[in-house]
Amino acid sequence: MRNRLRELREWKGLTQEELAKALGVTRQTIIAIEKGRYDPSLRLAFRMARFFKVKIEDIFIYDGEP
Repeated sequence: MRNRLRELREWKGLTQEELAKALGVTRQTIIAIEKGRYDPSLRLAFRMARFFKVKIEDIFIYDGEP
């Protein structure tokens, strides 16, 4: 699964730390998601979508099985 989290974060002019605080997670979580090493919970994915005012599908792109 790919994601556009870094693109959206930079578009908003936020640091990883600022986004992490806004979402209630650690900066390490944001780093891992941006690098594709960690898939967030559905609850966190919804929080991200709500924060950026987009659909979950606008952040996370499912390309099929790895």
